[in-house]
Amino acid sequence: MTLKENKKHTKHTKLIKPIGGEFHTNEWALLGAPCSIINDFASKLASELSKSLRLGYIDASHQEIHQEHPFSVYYQDKQAYSHIESTVEFAQKQNKKYFSSLDMLLVNGNHFQGDKQIVFINERKKESLSRKLDRLTDLRVIVLENKDQQLHDFIKPFRSEKVSILDITEIDKLVGIILEDARGYIPKLNGLVLAGGKSVRMGYDKGTINYHGKAQREHEADILSNFCEKVFFSFSEKQEVLGTEAYPVIKDTFTGLGPYGAILSAFRVFPNQAWISLACDLPMMDNDALKMLIENRNSSKLATCFHNPKTKFPEPLITIWEPRAYPVLLEFLSQGYSCPRKVLINSEIEEIHVGDNYFMENVNDQETYHTIKKKLKLL
Repeated sequence: MTLKENKKHTKHTKLIKPIGGEFHTNEWALLGAPCSIINDFASKLASELSKSLRLGYIDASHQEIHQEHPFSVYYQDKQAYSHIESTVEFAQKQNKKYFSSLDMLLVNGNHFQGDKQIVFINERKKESLSRKLDRLTDLRVIVLENKDQQLHDFIKPFRSEKVSILDITEIDKLVGIILEDARGYIPKLNGLVLAGGKSVRMGYDKGTINYHGKAQREHEADILSNFCEKVFFSFSEKQEVLGTEAYPVIKDTFTGLGPYGAILSAFRVFPNQAWISLACDLPMMDNDALKMLIENRNSSKLATCFHNPKTKFPEPLITIWEPRAYPVLLEFLSQGYSCPRKVLINSEIEEIHVGDNYFMENVNDQETYHTIKKKLKLL
């Protein structure tokens, strides 16, 4: 079984886009009040939300730029953080990469479009807000300056059951609404059995070896199915699909890149879901190991993986890759890197250290194969 391609001729390849707006997958725009009120409200909101989430803020300045140096982009590595100044306007479609490490982004909606909106009812900004109704694509909260305040007539059609009306002092209620929404942003989990390797050292397809009464790739897919929304085999672009596979197949569309291309190909199909990548040559892999990985999952990080004591590095082929990893993997590829371990080493990840790493033992040659077969008979 393979994922069907759209045969209809189109000018551009049809791709599934990541959720969210221009800046982040979880944006909340605040608009309809003077910027001083919005900035003050955003700071109070952030003081509470930052206890649970990593936040960013998008704003615009009304002040004239006074450049203190002759550089278009100025980067300064400070002791606790980095600072960038730029007089070059960043391309809008590239904005998300600057905020990929965040859980949520607050946006001054007077200046920028945001994916979800919080609208203030403020008389001084009434006329300005009336000209920005096209920005109200997903109104979630209306904030009143006082409880007796009436809605603007042009806002009333946007009211629905999902829209909450709060007083400007009810920060705690708004925090609750946003946190509840954020919990719904934990991406669903898919499984990907990496079965597209050439198995050169083994001499035949490692994924077809029978350790547990069936092909190893099918055995691992069965284990993944206990924890994942959907499970797929990853095959190379030239690998034959017989149509009798126990699970659907995602063919590599990032060819010649090994596991790296397989993970990218999976994200290309489902960019808004997380992926567990699992090498097909792990005969000791079991439910307990995967349960440990999933129970330690940190969806706020780029990935969750085990520390491999043999390599002393993160283990990329038993890893949960969050959707935020997709643009990062592409960025590394654009710089000439196609090693998933290098991405993990240079990113913010959740790394699990275990005492017994029996499940990481992989089989790449005949000698290891016979050793593992003896171990399995003794279990």
